[in-house]
Amino acid sequence: MLTVKAKIPAHADYEPILPLAVPDLKEVKAFANHLHSLGKKWQGELFGWQAEYTPESREKPIDSAMTFTPADFWIGESGIWFFSLMWEGGRDKDPVEFLDDRGIVK
Repeated sequence: MLTVKAKIPAHADYEPILPLAVPDLKEVKAFANHLHSLGKKWQGELFGWQAEYTPESREKPIDSAMTFTPADFWIGESGIWFFSLMWEGGRDKDPVEFLDDRGIVK
């Protein structure tokens, strides 16, 4: 199978439905956990989707009760398919998961 990217022009009266490659979340989580174990910022493409990992920081987020900025990983495009992990409890705790698949026709 050949996976390609296509820009779809927006039309007010037409919403195309196209096949799309969505990665297995087990593989995504394994990659994110590997990046988390390294603790280094990463940005690139994974399984054909834009993705990014940002390690934990000691800096307190603006307007937040949190005492540090948690590590986070995301992949995808919001509104189509998007998955993220955030280590809100700290580096050694399980991350909080979020999946936005509202753009996927079921």
